[in-house]
Amino acid sequence: MSAARILVVDDEADIRELVKEILTDEGYEVEVAADAVQARALRVKQQPELILLDIWMPDVDGITLLREWSTTQGTLCPVIMMSGHGTVETAVEATRLGALDFVEKPLSLAKLLRTVERGLEAARKRRMASRLLAASVTQPVGKSRQMQQLRNELGQVAATDSSVLLLGEHGSGREAFARYLHEHSPRAAKPFVVLVASSLREGDAEAALFGRSASLAGNDAGESGLLEQVGEGTLFINELGDLPAAAQRALLGVLESGAFTRLGETESRRFGGRVVSSALPDIELASAATLQGGGIRRDLLAHLNAMVVRVPALRDYAEDVPELLRHYVDRLVDAEGLTFRRFGVAAQNRLRNYPWPGNVQELRNMVQRLLTRGGTEEITLEDIESELAQVTPSAETLVKQDLLALSLREAREHFERAYLQQQLMLCHGKVGQLAKRVGMERTHLYRKLRSLGVDFRSVPEDAES
Repeated sequence: MSAARILVVDDEADIRELVKEILTDEGYEVEVAADAVQARALRVKQQPELILLDIWMPDVDGITLLREWSTTQGTLCPVIMMSGHGTVETAVEATRLGALDFVEKPLSLAKLLRTVERGLEAARKRRMASRLLAASVTQPVGKSRQMQQLRNELGQVAATDSSVLLLGEHGSGREAFARYLHEHSPRAAKPFVVLVASSLREGDAEAALFGRSASLAGNDAGESGLLEQVGEGTLFINELGDLPAAAQRALLGVLESGAFTRLGETESRRFGGRVVSSALPDIELASAATLQGGGIRRDLLAHLNAMVVRVPALRDYAEDVPELLRHYVDRLVDAEGLTFRRFGVAAQNRLRNYPWPGNVQELRNMVQRLLTRGGTEEITLEDIESELAQVTPSAETLVKQDLLALSLREAREHFERAYLQQQLMLCHGKVGQLAKRVGMERTHLYRKLRSLGVDFRSVPEDAES
């Protein structure tokens, strides 16, 4: 069995060498980096199974480096933070970004070795989960007409070389389907690189995409950007609508010319990758010719939506909910070692009629919570009602509201309020037109609007027709 690879990042030379010596004596393969520049290069070269990362370093601190890795470079191996004077806020931020644990300086040998062992075990479980992911997660699950159509469409699109735009709501599985496209395309053996659009800022968008020259990066090799990391593979842009203006301009130039240039260099490099993007269903309506009012550029969108695949919301194929529940139970039991539980018939029927505003991601999270919490082998209707009662109510559209959790009177009021509000918007706030549209006598309609708390007074009386 080969030795586990560990990367130690710390600006203090004596600590770097001490940790390297300790871990090498334990049989690990250890590389050390003095700053973020070296850490980036060694992470790509060594592909470590665990990273020990100091929080306080000059130029680029450990939290910033962790954020960079977690948002722009896909799945992150376990990271253990090291600090002599951390704060609660720093610990919370590092945990949010995916850090596994902390070790305090001065280092305790026993604590260090225990934490490293735990981190490597977490790495092993992640690799197992990744293999399960590659085997089954990206395959659209379900026998419904919508899922059969989606499977067929993804298969057809995967064989082409065109850019693809996946339209769907948050949590609907767009990234999983992007991976499915990649894995079933001629580029399957090449990199799949994820760009989280919201992670880019105006000032660093070009550096993140194009990379930097040796002189700007402060090393002999320079710093590769996301486009260079993609090579002949696939670049997945997660949530296209969040791309800042600078990133949109830079990406448009690449797509039009087929080339890019590292910052600080003059020689261009060919971009041979495929771009797959995800966006909300209204991205095309929200696009604008310029960025003065925000939104996505129409000329950029024209390059990225050569092929459009619409990913349905879970409520549109609710008949597949029981199969999805079984699918995620099996996956989580295998990947995370959770105790097996099964959903009873009444629980399944309740969840088939739940609107799932968070889509498949919400379903997966619910399954994970129920398995983690434990209990009897059968998950009952009472378990589900208790779980749904903890969901924070939100101002969702009517189709996303859980009307079955309400009494008949409350459900009727919810429906009438949402129905009349939407109809009033279609009538541009004119109650006279609304009365004709919904087939109600005007005086009775006024009483109904008042009783439901629907605001119509902002429209002047003489504006009605």
